[in-house]
Amino acid sequence: MPLGQEPPQLLKSLMFYQGRKFSYEVSRFKLPNKSIGDYECIRHPGGSMAVPVTADGQFVLVRQYRFAMQGRLLEFPAGTVEKGETPLETIQREIQEETGYKANTWKTLGNFPNAPGYSDEIIYAYLATDLEKLPEALALDEDEDIEVIHMSADELEKAILTGTPIDAKSIAAFYMAKAYL
Repeated sequence: MPLGQEPPQLLKSLMFYQGRKFSYEVSRFKLPNKSIGDYECIRHPGGSMAVPVTADGQFVLVRQYRFAMQGRLLEFPAGTVEKGETPLETIQREIQEETGYKANTWKTLGNFPNAPGYSDEIIYAYLATDLEKLPEALALDEDEDIEVIHMSADELEKAILTGTPIDAKSIAAFYMAKAYL
């Protein structure tokens, strides 16, 4: 078998942290070239996100404080897939909690690795249309500080291209969704 085609051999794996959203482990592998190395990985159950679009073509985003970035980021509503939920069930719940909208039409955009250099998290992306504004207030988690933002496609693209702090999954999903709009 040519070099690079045989899989690395796992020698040992140690779990260093198990949190409510993810775990952190370090694994030692013997690589096909016979070298041995330690590799860190964040294990994550996956995330689900929506690109909500109103009947008049406005994208519904949230601006929220992200502790790791020590600042506010613009992003589409998203959440961690909880045990017993499908990715679609996750985002149907999250879009209501974070934006106050319910989507009546859902289109699967696809899925992609979020940060494959250090995490196994997969993001499941959906286009959410036929939105209905819910009468009740937002049901935010106690650690969420969210502002709902409406932007046209041109405004959002300009924000992306001028360096507005926007998370990568939202940029990717925006361009995935544009093909259907």
